[in-house]
Amino acid sequence: MSRLDFTPYRRSTVGFDRVFDLLESQARTNSGDNYPPFNITRSGEDNYRITLAVAGFRPQDIDITAQQNLLVVQGKKREETDEGGELIHVGIANRGFERRFELADFVRVENAGLADGLLTIDLVREVPEAMKPKKIAVNGTSTPTLTAVTDNTANEEDKAAGAA
Repeated sequence: MSRLDFTPYRRSTVGFDRVFDLLESQARTNSGDNYPPFNITRSGEDNYRITLAVAGFRPQDIDITAQQNLLVVQGKKREETDEGGELIHVGIANRGFERRFELADFVRVENAGLADGLLTIDLVREVPEAMKPKKIAVNGTSTPTLTAVTDNTANEEDKAAGAA
């Protein structure tokens, strides 16, 4: 496998070290284990859903842990109960798993559900008001036309006060 080289991008960007480190670590640790299979969908600008195919798992067999910028989904293997018959073929995977998803800043788990063998995890990105983009005014005012009017009236008032 070829190594990813982000050096040209690291030279011309500031503050993206975490992103490049994440991409490099994902390339190193990608072991090819695709169990359980999953989908990630986006519905709306700030809403996401992860769907994992977890046939044979019950809600008590699944552990979902959300940490800062990391979502870990674990399925614990349980012992098969003998239902009175002899098991001839095992075709349904009953093995433990762990899936890790790196989350962007301000993404949180909204809810999770298990139905029809599919585990769905809804995520939402909530950027705090202080972090949202805002317009920066030139010369400390919000509207340039008001600045010109305000500055002119202030200057005329100063001149009138000085003349008196």
